[in-house]
Amino acid sequence: MARGEGRTVSKAEPGEDPGSPPILRTISRLMHLIGGLRGPGYRLRLTAAFVLTLLGKVLAVFSPLVLADGINALSGGDARGALPLFIGLAGFWAALRFASTAGPQIRDAIFQPISEEAQRRAGANVFRHVHSLSVRFHHSKRTGSVYRTIERGVRAIDFLLRFLAFNIAPTIIELLLAAGVLGFKYGWQFSFIASLTVVIYAWITFGVTEWRLKHRREMNEADTEAAGRAVDSLLNFETVKSFAAEERESARYDRALASYARAAVRSNTSLVLLNVLQTLIMNAGLVGMVLAAGFLVAQDGMGPGDITAVILIMTNLYAPLNILGFAYREIKQTSIDMEKMFALLDEAPDIADAPGAKALQPGPGEVVFDDVSFAHEGRDQGLAHVSFTAPAGKTTAVVGPSGAGKSTILKLLFRFYDPAGGEVRIDGQDLRNVTQSSLRTALGLVPQDVVLFNDTIRYNIAYGRPEATQRELEDAARRAQLLHFIESLPQGWDTRVGERGLKLSGGEKQRVGIARVVLKNPRILILDEATSSLDSATEAEVQEALEQAARGRTTIVVAHRLSTIANADQIVVLERGQVVERGTHAALIAKSGLYASLWKRQAEDPAVAAE
Repeated sequence: MARGEGRTVSKAEPGEDPGSPPILRTISRLMHLIGGLRGPGYRLRLTAAFVLTLLGKVLAVFSPLVLADGINALSGGDARGALPLFIGLAGFWAALRFASTAGPQIRDAIFQPISEEAQRRAGANVFRHVHSLSVRFHHSKRTGSVYRTIERGVRAIDFLLRFLAFNIAPTIIELLLAAGVLGFKYGWQFSFIASLTVVIYAWITFGVTEWRLKHRREMNEADTEAAGRAVDSLLNFETVKSFAAEERESARYDRALASYARAAVRSNTSLVLLNVLQTLIMNAGLVGMVLAAGFLVAQDGMGPGDITAVILIMTNLYAPLNILGFAYREIKQTSIDMEKMFALLDEAPDIADAPGAKALQPGPGEVVFDDVSFAHEGRDQGLAHVSFTAPAGKTTAVVGPSGAGKSTILKLLFRFYDPAGGEVRIDGQDLRNVTQSSLRTALGLVPQDVVLFNDTIRYNIAYGRPEATQRELEDAARRAQLLHFIESLPQGWDTRVGERGLKLSGGEKQRVGIARVVLKNPRILILDEATSSLDSATEAEVQEALEQAARGRTTIVVAHRLSTIANADQIVVLERGQVVERGTHAALIAKSGLYASLWKRQAEDPAVAAE
């Protein structure tokens, strides 16, 4: 009989086959994902677990016959003389029954390392693949939904492996053994009743399960939506509070939970219907067995012990029969759980290393944009024939109105996107011909809003170079004007910064970001409006730290406040995705063009910036 269900399943994406994938294809993909688990230790464990499973099934079928002989001997007329034999056979029956029950428990302990290793490998591989996907993918997906997809798929692996290895084939063997023993020992009618019960049970279970799957998909869609909304809301709790929208967010989450509850009710109602039908079929089969045994007893064809054996065999048969129905439903549902996990694996990154791509070769750090054009998906305006050179060891600032393409310049430099036309080169090397890892190792970014991991200050600074020594960490913190602050904290370097670094002030977070980049020691430093969100006093401190970090290396600055880039060796002015001016601060002011206009606006009103 079916049991309560805690596992959820995923809804098929538009265009997908609404049925679960063929089980053999699912197994094949799973084995490829986890690497096959082909080590000799795994083979030995798997063999031992399978042998224990089969042994338990055989003992479960034959042990009632031992008890039947004891009961028949006891009821044969000389009860007192047969008592020792009965006690011995009863003890032997108890031992066999214990062995048939203990075997699967020992099997589970033997198999557990295999299951855990399979889940670890699968989870790590899927997580690694998701991280390899392009910026477009991550911008279009909810973090909570992606994580829930991975979690469900990995969690389904243990169930699938256990039931395929230890329940499907062994259960079929047990059913055949039980039918054979009943037919050989007591008559074909008992085999017929047992077989008919199994066939009807399987037919009802498979049919109702197929109908139930749509309710499971609906329930999972609602579950994913609720999880996505919850994570999204919690990650943006400051925005929620600043707009006094706590009740509004709670109401949105409540609506998502209500949708899940309605789907869960439909799913569980269909489960109850299935349970009732299964119970009816199993009880009808047991009644049929008892009536057939009664007829044989009336004809002196069976003894009381044989009746007991028939009932025990049939009762034992129901345990794997329960598992068979449960296994079919869960394997179907587990396959659906894996649909979206495999869909994640099928998602190809927009940006991939070219075949034979080589590491970025060392060099002084000259950056060249050569006739670069690019437009984001869904937009008709982007960069159009942008050309400029950021000389090695010099500071190049990129400025312009909002939407001019400043951030796109940086995304192309990091190769989050590839240009539609033209080339981006570092030291003469086209970025499309080098590995992404080596490229990004050569770049160091301090963004406008430094987002930190919910870990210690040490971990966040060392993220730039995890193998760094404590002395190197302290030197990086000192150059970022952060060391005194760290040493003044009660827990010092082991102070946790909170979710996204929210326990630190804006200036402290920026300095952690600077220290992280200083420790990384990149060839090219990129400052993406790194001081635009700070107050004037904090900005001055952070600006000094940034100037120290930029000393002696190629630096590209996307400027918010033009006063911070007045000393840049070169200023590139963008407007509507095109380079409209280029030169030093003094030359651009004298030109009285767009840059001069922006500078004048900020000088007259410091609150105005070239966003």
